[in-house]
Amino acid sequence: MTIFRLKQFASDSIHAAGAVLWNYDRAELIADGVVHIIGICFGLVAATALILLTAIYSSTIDVAVVSVYVVGLLAMLVLSAIYNLLPVSRAKWVLRRFDHSAIYLLIAATYTPFIMQLKDSFFAIALLVGVWCVAIFGIVLKLVYPGRFDRLSVGLYLAMGWSGLMLYDAVVKALPAMAIGFVLAGGILYSLGVIFHAWQRLRFQNAIWHGFVLLGAACHYTAVLDLVLKS
Repeated sequence: MTIFRLKQFASDSIHAAGAVLWNYDRAELIADGVVHIIGICFGLVAATALILLTAIYSSTIDVAVVSVYVVGLLAMLVLSAIYNLLPVSRAKWVLRRFDHSAIYLLIAATYTPFIMQLKDSFFAIALLVGVWCVAIFGIVLKLVYPGRFDRLSVGLYLAMGWSGLMLYDAVVKALPAMAIGFVLAGGILYSLGVIFHAWQRLRFQNAIWHGFVLLGAACHYTAVLDLVLKS
């Protein structure tokens, strides 16, 4: 079993059987459930507040751009919660495809409001288009070939997430220092979380991984909020 194979899936034969082996005890499931419930509750409130503040302080275009980010954020939170909290069943395996696909959507959606601040840069727009193309490719991969190419997916997640460093000079000039700091902090938290995602034998591994995801998402949300308030 490879290091990046999800703990709860023992082999590719599960796909053929349409079953899911969910190797977590009751305490682990409760802890993970609490993390997801907190994420959805805070996510819904934060998303609503962000849209309202953008409508007050920014333009209609900015509202549309921020809405893309909000859709990506909520899709990730909701699909992750449904998938992880659903009892073991054939439907759980299907939802796994959408849960993993939502990560690609979130990364591309998170890039959108930041790169749109650099709309005068051809390279920045090209990078945004590239990120969305990779996201679409990753989503198709997850939907069509579930349970396969998991190591490739992890690599794509990380590569997409850190590809923005290619715009470092332009970003430093265009974005507020606070926003840049939270973007970097979020990226670091997501990357550290991958360690726990792969640490299959660690108890509460799934809850810890999802906790890092929430912290990373909170940092990026704060960065987007800072953009809106200083626009």
